[in-house]
Amino acid sequence: MSDRRQGGAGSSAAPIGEDLLARIGGTPLLGLRRLGRGLAPDVAVYLKAEWLNPGGSVKDRPVLRMIEDAERDGRLRRGKTLLDATSGNAGIAYAMIGAAKGYPVTLVMPGHVSEERKRTVAAFGAEVVYSDPLEGSDGAILAARDLERADPDRYFRPDQYANPSNWRAHYDTTGPEILTQTRGRISHFVAGLGTSGTLVGTGRRLKEENPKVEVVAVEPDEPAHGIEGLKHMATAIRPAIYDERVHDRKIAIRTEAAYAMTRRLAREEGMFVGASTGAALVAALAVAETLRHGVVVAIGCDAGGRYFSTPLWSGRAPI
Repeated sequence: MSDRRQGGAGSSAAPIGEDLLARIGGTPLLGLRRLGRGLAPDVAVYLKAEWLNPGGSVKDRPVLRMIEDAERDGRLRRGKTLLDATSGNAGIAYAMIGAAKGYPVTLVMPGHVSEERKRTVAAFGAEVVYSDPLEGSDGAILAARDLERADPDRYFRPDQYANPSNWRAHYDTTGPEILTQTRGRISHFVAGLGTSGTLVGTGRRLKEENPKVEVVAVEPDEPAHGIEGLKHMATAIRPAIYDERVHDRKIAIRTEAAYAMTRRLAREEGMFVGASTGAALVAALAVAETLRHGVVVAIGCDAGGRYFSTPLWSGRAPI
């Protein structure tokens, strides 16, 4: 059979397969089979399964948008190295997308991030600079700024904490997807606060469609916590894109509660995720328990396999 009929090399037929980066977004909305038992009959809780993005997290969306917006307006061009601070997930997205597009990547990460995250970005070929683990993500932000100032001709730093393309990625994709998937019936949206891009962009889009949608922000209950990816806003460097007017209320979650819910998601729902998703679901269920009618959607941030070496899974007795 000819190459043309097979769609092989040199064929004018439609190509087989698709580009890796085209698979970013379009994630499913997953219902709970067991953890939602006990809620009122007309109340449902869903997780937006962002861990099914190619890079394994919600960060694929804003990182792709920040890079492609910079390519369009000329800030990012061949010869530049992508540089940013990250607690892990955005770093994996930068490393993956940089590899796919042919850009070298330098990441500044707190030294305490999980071993799996360190190995993953290295597998994609990214250079990693480790900042003081005691300074957390804020220390990484300051170190990335110093690197850029020292060699501005070498680096392009999207700055995920201040770049409006971050929240716009969610305004243009995550929000409309949720509206379509819930047939416009969403009543509550729950998301953790890190850069705040997911909550701000999605929340703005949902409220534009229906001002009655309640947006709930989730953060750790104290500055020293174990929920990777989330910020305790009162004691952290405030992201420039954070707009507290978008959320109607904020719920503080204990690390232990987030961990316990994350383990339950794996064992009772078959959803293997990280602790930030557990924290979001603790908050989502707390909201849902107060309702007689409603559709609550929480963001499932990332996959669980990048946390085996952390206290979430290592050395803990079964719950």
